[in-house]
Amino acid sequence: MGEVAGADADVISPATFAPLKNRTFRSIWLATQFSSLGWLMQTVAISWLMATISTSDLMVALVQASSTLPAFILSVFLGAIADNFSRRRVMFAGWCLMAAASAMLTAVVALGFLDPWMILGFSFLIACGGALNDPAWQASVGDMVDRRDVPAAVTLLSVGFNTVRTVGPALGGIVVASFGLLAAFTVTTLTYLVPLATIWRCKWKVRSSPLPRESMRTAIYDGLRFTAMSSEIKAAIARGTLFGLASIAILALLPLVVRDQLGGGPLAYGTLMAGFGTGAVFAGLSNSLFRRSLSQEQLMRLSCVACAACSLSLALTSSIGVAAIALALGGAGWVTAWSGVGVSVQLASPRWVVGRTISIYYALIDGGIAAGSWVWGTVSQNHSLTWALEGSAAALLLVAAAGVLFPLRERRESEPDPLEEFDAPAVALSLKPRSGPIVVKIEYLIAERNVEAFLDLMRQRRHVHSRVGARNWTLQRNLQNPMQWTETFRTPTWTDYLRLNHRLTEVDKELDKRVLLLHAGEFPPQITLSIGRPTGPNRKSEQSVPYFPRR
Repeated sequence: MGEVAGADADVISPATFAPLKNRTFRSIWLATQFSSLGWLMQTVAISWLMATISTSDLMVALVQASSTLPAFILSVFLGAIADNFSRRRVMFAGWCLMAAASAMLTAVVALGFLDPWMILGFSFLIACGGALNDPAWQASVGDMVDRRDVPAAVTLLSVGFNTVRTVGPALGGIVVASFGLLAAFTVTTLTYLVPLATIWRCKWKVRSSPLPRESMRTAIYDGLRFTAMSSEIKAAIARGTLFGLASIAILALLPLVVRDQLGGGPLAYGTLMAGFGTGAVFAGLSNSLFRRSLSQEQLMRLSCVACAACSLSLALTSSIGVAAIALALGGAGWVTAWSGVGVSVQLASPRWVVGRTISIYYALIDGGIAAGSWVWGTVSQNHSLTWALEGSAAALLLVAAAGVLFPLRERRESEPDPLEEFDAPAVALSLKPRSGPIVVKIEYLIAERNVEAFLDLMRQRRHVHSRVGARNWTLQRNLQNPMQWTETFRTPTWTDYLRLNHRLTEVDKELDKRVLLLHAGEFPPQITLSIGRPTGPNRKSEQSVPYFPRR
C-alpha cells in the first residue's frame, strides 16, 4: 500500500473530522486503518525474514523496492482504470489481490519454502493489489464527501495511516518475537478481509458522465498531457521523486542498522519503526501550525534537513535511544514532505482526471523510492552501511536546494470541477461517436489597440484547451484583413470534441467571456466545425458546418 497523501493547510479542528460524519467514508476509512495495521506488521515480518534468510544487504533493501515497484510500473494504467470504471469495483479487486497474495505467502512460510526471490515475488504481488486500490480509493474521496471537505478527508487519510504507523511496527515486532513469522503473516491476511467486506457492503453515488467511456489509450494520453501541462503537478512530482529516492535509505536500511550496529532483534526493529511513526503523527497534527508561519517550500526544505539529520545520526550511533529520537525526527520530516507534494497534486486536479494524476504521481515517486532502495542497498553492500546513510543525508540536502529549480507553490483552494454543461451544436451530417477528426475554427475580429491583450488571453486559452483535449492548436492572422484572427484546433473524434467542452470549468468560461469582450464584430465569433476526410479519388476533402453560439 502506498503512502497516502498529506493534508492541506486547514487547521486540525472539529471541521477536520467532518468527513467522518459520512457513513461510507467513515466505514472504509476505519477498515483501511485496520488493514494498514496488518500491512505494517507484514512489512516488519518480511523485512526481518529477509534479513535472517539472506546475507545480502541488497536483498534486504529490495524488500522496500518490491513494495513500491508495482506502483511505478502499473500506476498510469491503473489510474486510467480508476477514472473510467467503477472505482468501488477497482478497490474491491485490489483488496482481493492483496488478500490472495498474502494468503499464498502465509502458505509458503508454513511449508518452509523460504527462498528470497519467492518472498520478494509475493511482496510484489501484494504491492500490485495496493497499486490497484490506492488511486481508486483516493479519487473516491471526492465522490463520497462534499468538495469543501476533501482537504479534511485527505488529512484524515494521512493522520490515520501515521497513527497506525506508531503501533503497527511495534506490534509486528512483538508478534514476530513472541509467536513467530507465521502468526504475523496469518493475522495480516485476516486484516485484508476487513476492507474487502466493507467495500462489498458500502455503496456511494458517483456522478455519471453522459459521454461514452474513453479508450484506455486515450485516457492514458489525456492524463499524461494534463500532468505535463500543470506546472504545480510537475513541481510536486519532481520534488517528491527526488525526496523519495534520497530518503528511502532510512527505512530500507533500518533492518541492517538494527542487526549490525545496534545488535537488536525484531522487537527493537518494531520499536524504532514506532518511533518513526510517532514523529510522523506529531508532524501531521502540527501541520496547520507549521503552515501558518512557513510556506510549503520552506517546510519541504526543513523536511529534507530533518531526514538528513536522521540518516546521519543512524550512520554514527550505536544507541537504540539515540536511533529512536533520530527516527522520530525523520518521521516528522517524512510526513511533512509528503503532505505538501501529495495535496498539491490532489488539489490541482479536476475530478475527471484526478485518478490519473494521482497514479502518475505515485508511479514516479514510487519509482524514485524503488531506485533509491536499490542504490543505497548497493552502496551498503559494496562499500559500507555508514557510507550509504551518509550519502543519503548528502542527497537530501541537495533535494532541499532543488527548490530553486522546482519550487512548491501554494494553493488554498481546490481546482473547480468541470461544469459538464454543454449543448452539442446541431450538425447537418450524421455523425457517429468515433467520427473524426473534428476541426474547430473560431474567427475573431480584433482592433489593433486590443491585439496585445488578445494575444495574452489566447495564450491562456491555448493552455486551457490543450490540457482538456485540444490538439494542433494554432492562431492565424489574416494578411488581407488584419483584424481577422482564426483559432484552430482538432480533436480525434466527435466524442472527444464533446468531452473537451464538458471538461471546461467556470474559470475557463470566464476566460471565454474576456476574449469575447475584445471581439469587435457585430455578431459573436463564428465557429466552424469540420470533419477531416481522406483525399482519395472517391472522397470529399472536408465538410464544414458553421455554428453561431448565443451570447
